Amino acid sequence: MRACEAQRWRLTGRVQGVGFRPFVFHLAQTHGLAGWVRNLAGEVEIHAQGEPHALTRFAEALLANAPPLAQPVLARHGPAALQALAGFAILASEAGVPMQAHLPPDASVCDDCLREFVDPRDRRYRYPFINCTQCGPRYTLITRLPYDRTHTAMAGFALCPACRAEYENPADRRFHAEPLACPVCGPQLQFFSEDTGVIDDTAQALDACVTALRAGLIVAVKGVGGYHLLCDARHDTAIARLRKLKPRPHKPLAVMFPFSGEDGLEQVRAAASVHAAAAELLLDVARPIVLLEKRAPFPLSTQLAPGLNEIGAFLPYSPLHHLLASDFGAALVATSGNISGEPVLSDNLEAESRLAPVADAFLHHDRPILRPADDSVYRTIARRPRPLRLGRGTAPLELNLPFTLAQPLLAVGGHIKSTVALAWSQRMVVSPHIGDLGTLRSLEVFEQVIDDLQQLYQVRAEAVVCDAHPHYASSRYAQRSGLPLRRVYHHHAHASALAGETPEIGTWLVFTWDGTGYGADGTLWGGEALLGAPGAWQRVASFRPFHLPGGDMAAREPWRSAFALCWEAGVEWPGHDTDTALLHAAWSKRLNAPQSSAVGRLFDAAAALTGINTHSSFEGQGPMLLEAACQGEALPVALPLTRNRSHLWESDWSPLLPRLLDKQRSVGARAALFHASLAQGLLEQARQVRAEHGDFCVGLTGGVFQNRVLTELVLHRLAQDGFDARLPERIPCNDAGISAGQIFELQGRTV
Repeated sequence: MRACEAQRWRLTGRVQGVGFRPFVFHLAQTHGLAGWVRNLAGEVEIHAQGEPHALTRFAEALLANAPPLAQPVLARHGPAALQALAGFAILASEAGVPMQAHLPPDASVCDDCLREFVDPRDRRYRYPFINCTQCGPRYTLITRLPYDRTHTAMAGFALCPACRAEYENPADRRFHAEPLACPVCGPQLQFFSEDTGVIDDTAQALDACVTALRAGLIVAVKGVGGYHLLCDARHDTAIARLRKLKPRPHKPLAVMFPFSGEDGLEQVRAAASVHAAAAELLLDVARPIVLLEKRAPFPLSTQLAPGLNEIGAFLPYSPLHHLLASDFGAALVATSGNISGEPVLSDNLEAESRLAPVADAFLHHDRPILRPADDSVYRTIARRPRPLRLGRGTAPLELNLPFTLAQPLLAVGGHIKSTVALAWSQRMVVSPHIGDLGTLRSLEVFEQVIDDLQQLYQVRAEAVVCDAHPHYASSRYAQRSGLPLRRVYHHHAHASALAGETPEIGTWLVFTWDGTGYGADGTLWGGEALLGAPGAWQRVASFRPFHLPGGDMAAREPWRSAFALCWEAGVEWPGHDTDTALLHAAWSKRLNAPQSSAVGRLFDAAAALTGINTHSSFEGQGPMLLEAACQGEALPVALPLTRNRSHLWESDWSPLLPRLLDKQRSVGARAALFHASLAQGLLEQARQVRAEHGDFCVGLTGGVFQNRVLTELVLHRLAQDGFDARLPERIPCNDAGISAGQIFELQGRTV
């Protein structure tokens, strides 16, 4: 071939671990080009030479036709010197180049592998660890970049001759598939129970696991990012045992459905309503848990999500999960293999030790999980998917910053739903869900994730950002780090996380409604309206404050919030038998009774006053039950809006109390009235701020806006009144988004 012209490309973005080099190889052959492609540290460099028109078509296809998991970004492109080349080659990775790593998350098994997986003639038939360049684990098994097999947890599994031939053949779709394995040379399963002892044969271990599940037992199964606790989703007794032993008395349990029917969703549709957006989410390569409305009659156990009208559903994402779901033939509870509130367990021995009181049996494998990754969770609100938890398949979440940082920053987030964020130059990476930082294991994983992100991306933080609350475990870590420390108020971080997703908007009015967070005046905020932009927020509206008897205890005992409102407003709560004399005396003297404006605590109070929930076994239980109870449309109760002494617009919740206590109305009607009244109250605040300050974009964020009923009521009212309103799209609105918001907020201060 006579080369007429040479060009060179440098591509960054997600181009490693996703089959990009084989794609380039085949693309060059298709267009008759000579040259080479190689991995740099986080980038791909391409040299191609040939006829000009062929180079043009090649360049267009590099981005337009990239592999599904790839997210290439053109960094540089220009002419190059012709080289003496006979064909196109894939060169060895080159080290020593500045790190521009883009780490791919774990991907569900692809259709090509599934076809081989169910073919009895294929040598990987029913092999639980089948994968290729387009699927399989990534984040959970990479030790460092560039992404080569020697830098993964698969380094200890020597390739057999057949796998080696695939791995080294540029024409094979498993060319440099780093987790490559087969039954001869790859990971294997092991089943263990007291009845069976240890079963090391993979096929027999699978059979034993399914037999145990059919017998109503609880099995701890090691997956991609950690262990799941599995049991029959139809079996009331098994689920009751799981709830008692974990312990998880009320919190909803995720359900894994077999991939069945023409589009894989047949069994899901039998149990829940699946609209188009939800179907797309369920089938996405990330395979998140998706909250879906239950069908009536509900074919599974009512104990999966007691008192709620939704279940968390997902499809199998690993070959092992496909085997278990299809062999069992029905829905399985698949909840995180952990002690409630902690990160998911990922080590075989630790799982056996920690989960022994819960699980009747264990299905292990010998592929190491280098860092845990819990399942992602989404809910569709206003016809769009909204992340509630980032995890396997969606994290690390990489975001491009609309500014350039002067130094690398580490943001350590809040205390619950913990994530951390590492940011440098024009990039930010948000970690998967870690958990609540109230246990030793959570803190260990928290610090491991911080170390891992800096090591993987070869970026060392030069300053640390934390929440203004001095007693958060994350804040204490930041204080010990020895790095220059910056503090960000909790609700400023919430607002900035949302604003950071849409940097083209100049002025916001962001409603940050959640449980509680440390406010700029030293009180516990949670019902704020913040006007401005990252780094320059002005608190312009809030709710009538009240004092929480018992402080932090109110989050788990909603009756405390209910009494707080009643005592504040001088309203009796008839029929409640709790002896509150001592508590009221302490509250009157403001002993352990911090002041709060939190809408999340208003929801708790409403749940208690309506009789729905007075004691919570998990965070958000009262508000979730209150939302599920809503029936019909309700006319809102007017919440008086006045200026307070600090010149804030302040909504008064007290007119709601008689309505919430009115037993002449059904619980469903009272719940609906509460939601409608808060939605109308938000609109009234927005109107007053607009009259004073002019136009802005309205933002809705904070954990309260995980509530679909409230959020959609608010959006409808705002739209009718001419407001442009936004919700988070990529960053969770709850405290999982605090770490990202801390980066946006801190940078805003420097602009």
